[in-house]
Amino acid sequence: MGLEIERKFTVKKLPENLEKYPVHIIEQGYLSVVPAIRVRREDDRYYMTYKSYKGFGISGQNDPESVACDNTDVQKDIGKIEYNLPLDKDSYDHLVEKADGNVIRKKRYIIPVNEDAFEDGFLRRNSETSEAFESGDIKIELDVFGAPFDGRILAEVEFPSEEAAAAYCMADWFDEDVTGDVRFSNAHMSTEKV
Repeated sequence: MGLEIERKFTVKKLPENLEKYPVHIIEQGYLSVVPAIRVRREDDRYYMTYKSYKGFGISGQNDPESVACDNTDVQKDIGKIEYNLPLDKDSYDHLVEKADGNVIRKKRYIIPVNEDAFEDGFLRRNSETSEAFESGDIKIELDVFGAPFDGRILAEVEFPSEEAAAAYCMADWFDEDVTGDVRFSNAHMSTEKV
């Protein structure tokens, strides 16, 4: 079991030289949306994931007018409980056919977090975040969706703590902070009429 702490953003422009970053090819289908139970193929790895909010059933909405480094609008309890179970290819193929709604396909680019991600004072006071930032463990995951969602692009950043998530100053190529807005979740996308 793990705790996933992340923030999600829409993107106003793609970073330059996108092709230089590592990329994963992902396909996933949802067997349930609440709680989220999905099966995923990521490159040549297959697994099933169970995800729910720590206070299951409490989703919350974030203010879409939030401003970089202004942590007053960041949901204080944004972590999600997450379990991953390995699957083999045959099990994945069998389960993805049972998925409700849309099967989601995307390319996930792994991009170093922006250099101005945290204020210096925050990093001095938070050694765990400072170490993760300096070692490159905090990354931007840029999802470029394929059919039936061609043109949709979202960025996620995972953090070592809720404090780090709240202190994060978004990259200049991000647009809106949509953390906690279910309309931008992959689980919701699986239910969209397209």
